[in-house]
Amino acid sequence: MKIDLTGKTALVTGSTSGIGHATAKGLAAAGATVVVNGRAQGKVDAAVATIAKAVPDAKVRGVAADVSTAAGCKTLVTALPEVDILINNAGIFEPKEFFDIPDDDWSRFFEVNVMSGVRLSRAYMPVMLKRNWGRVVFISSESALNIPKEMIHYGMTKTAQLALSRGLAELTRGTAVTVNSVLPGPTMSEGVETFVKDLAKQHGQSVEEAASQFVKQFRPTSLLQRFASVDEIANMVVYINSKEASATNGAALRAEGGIVQTIA
Repeated sequence: MKIDLTGKTALVTGSTSGIGHATAKGLAAAGATVVVNGRAQGKVDAAVATIAKAVPDAKVRGVAADVSTAAGCKTLVTALPEVDILINNAGIFEPKEFFDIPDDDWSRFFEVNVMSGVRLSRAYMPVMLKRNWGRVVFISSESALNIPKEMIHYGMTKTAQLALSRGLAELTRGTAVTVNSVLPGPTMSEGVETFVKDLAKQHGQSVEEAASQFVKQFRPTSLLQRFASVDEIANMVVYINSKEASATNGAALRAEGGIVQTIA
């Protein structure tokens, strides 16, 4: 299968690093015109340069905007009024004891992880429906199905993304627009690598030992038995945005290494 997204414009939020960056690079390699997004102009510029270097003839540019706020989403939509592909990837996570999570943290996680996708989908989907082609993808998590006791606020937002994605898919009935979610498991992004390094330091372990121990302790049902790479997740995201994935709509696609012990 050769995925060709030539002529399509793709926006990937939170794409200066991690899964978002790998996804932006993958979409550029498939021929899409890619718009990188992040809060800081310097990081956006650096990410654009990295993709341009990695993908010959890449069509890539960047827009700096904080999509965790209504004003930031408005800035982004003003700079980029229309897209064919929207990847709602921007998100935050933080291990914290439930009884220590204040109201402000609950609100912050909801604004970043959920409302960014609400606002941008509301802005971009009408044009997709009018054109009768489009792709919207929410980068959720296996934590949407297995709520982690150490990150209940995070898990809540990831479950909310599944509900949002499925509900928006219902609005596409009879069209060539699709809305899906992708559920990664533990993935070795830059942010997670920092987290694992901190764990290693705390317990006097190597980074490799800390990563292996984390999976065994906190995700014992994993069949992969390791952290996934960002490219492994991006491969699924690129496929679901392809023309070939037209029959997949309203789905929660698992790329979590077999952690979730269900057959559907």
